[in-house]
Amino acid sequence: MSTDHAGQPHPPDGPGPDGAAVLLAAMEGASAAIYCLAGSGRTVWANARARRLGGELDQVPPVAGRLLPAVVAAVTRTGRAETLSGPLGEGGPSVTVVVRALPVGGGTGAMAIIEHDADDAAAWPAPGAHAVEAAQSSLLPPFLPMLPDLALAGSYHQATSIRAAGGDWYDAVPLGDGKLALVVGDAVGHGVPAAGAMSRLRGAMRSTALRDPAPPAVLAGLDAFATLMDDVEGASVFYGVLDSASGVLSYTTAGHPAPLVVGADGSASFLPVTPRPPLGSLPDSGTPVHEFVLEQGSTLVLFSNGALAGAGSDWSDAFDRLIAASRQVLGRPGAGDPATASALAVEIAELVRPPQDWPDDVAVLVAHRRVASLQPFQLDLSAVPASLPGIRRRLGAWLGGLGMSENDRVGVMAAVGEACANAAEHAYRGSEPGPMSVRARVDPDGVLTVSVHDDGTWRPPDRDPGDRGRGLLIMRQLVDGVSLDDRDGTTVTLTVRLRHTSEDEPSPGGSTEGTTVVVDRSGDRPVVRAEGAVDEAGADQLRIRLLEASRGGTARVELDLEAVTLFSSAAVRVVLAMARIARDERWRLVVHATERGVTRHVLEVSGLGGLVDLR
Repeated sequence: MSTDHAGQPHPPDGPGPDGAAVLLAAMEGASAAIYCLAGSGRTVWANARARRLGGELDQVPPVAGRLLPAVVAAVTRTGRAETLSGPLGEGGPSVTVVVRALPVGGGTGAMAIIEHDADDAAAWPAPGAHAVEAAQSSLLPPFLPMLPDLALAGSYHQATSIRAAGGDWYDAVPLGDGKLALVVGDAVGHGVPAAGAMSRLRGAMRSTALRDPAPPAVLAGLDAFATLMDDVEGASVFYGVLDSASGVLSYTTAGHPAPLVVGADGSASFLPVTPRPPLGSLPDSGTPVHEFVLEQGSTLVLFSNGALAGAGSDWSDAFDRLIAASRQVLGRPGAGDPATASALAVEIAELVRPPQDWPDDVAVLVAHRRVASLQPFQLDLSAVPASLPGIRRRLGAWLGGLGMSENDRVGVMAAVGEACANAAEHAYRGSEPGPMSVRARVDPDGVLTVSVHDDGTWRPPDRDPGDRGRGLLIMRQLVDGVSLDDRDGTTVTLTVRLRHTSEDEPSPGGSTEGTTVVVDRSGDRPVVRAEGAVDEAGADQLRIRLLEASRGGTARVELDLEAVTLFSSAAVRVVLAMARIARDERWRLVVHATERGVTRHVLEVSGLGGLVDLR
């Protein structure tokens, strides 16, 4: 967009000042939402309907499952228009979106037009609904622990009406020795204030549980906290400690419905609870604690009050609906398999809660006790380069059985590959190749340990080894911990704490919704290219791809951010860490970012200009 002499915006190469006023008035009152965007994705003008959806395009819910900033980035990069048709957000109205390239301010931009298929303007979602869902979701745990004896899954679904949304939550806190605190609750009120109260309550719970996880101590601490916080008083909660090895669950509730247990045979029953007032509402109410043994193959289904809403006057209908939904999901073969377990809570919540006219939020936390843990991985072979493909293939299949995300799996595989390559190249130098063994296991707390052992002699790296001899550096950038023992041959031990996101995992192609990170190896050096909104999940992708492409920081790479529409603080942290590694290795990271673009500005104000070469 450009402006006339009176400062009024008008489309480039369009009519003069008089015509611009008429055109703008027509666009302002149009029934479609119209956005004019700079090449960086920043909105330079939006009409009234667009402002109702959200003044910036990244505030608009996905259309047909695609984030609009990523669509705009593709259009401005290629010049080819795109048209989308489908629901606006989850369960929203059907819309048609047309995105076309447009000259803006002397550069390349885009125009996005979102047109409603119905005549009823009231069907357009209010801007606050998306804001509440974003606030609520950002305060829930970003991932759940992965334990070998349990399959965990969590899900949050917002109420249909903005006036009823916010406040439901869940959490799972590792306590050590295979024990886990499981929590589901419902804060009083709705909207962003309820999300804030939920966040404070969740923080108080974690702080108390890490000091003393016993149910009486945690409930007493939450009671005391609620009496001091008006917006927390009256919240309901289920709190339990589950021993994943024995299945013993010690639990208590405060104003919360009883949890459901679905047996391996399909039987379903609600656990006994002693009625007790919500948090802070009646001091000295006591802490009735119950115990239950969750058998192998059985599943504990925890849920917030919202799962029982919409049942009219007969609460038994709500309980029957929850039982039927849980049986349907958990009765499928392989429901507790690591690769599919993360979807259990989502599917139960979606069956309990219809997409339209649901009066309350729904939070679901599922804990399935597996019948058998994954067996440890063992592989013995010769320490020669020809053995490496077999290690990658067999270990990769075993790691896939854990249900790891693609990013975590790639990091572990790259680190193990480096340890095995070092053994194959250096362990038996000057003699006949000897044996090499690879062992992997997961402890009760979900920590993966992989060890690579050879009977050769450890050779310390040269003082300045150049591009070789830096295996330990590479491994330390890819996993949580690396240790070396050279007292009896050489053993390299790698450790990683397993985790999975609470709902959607990154796809094997390296993409999450709105984010794509790929490595281009066609040139003289690898180029890591990011596209779309690089949020916290996208930043994790960026980190693993940079480390993978640079061999842990030992080889030069470049970073291309020209197609990025959102560059979060988590992404800045990744680039800063990579720049420090490059500096220590005596090379500089080259970063491509559009001149005068938002991403470049973020990098510059973050002080990265002196650490990287911005181009």
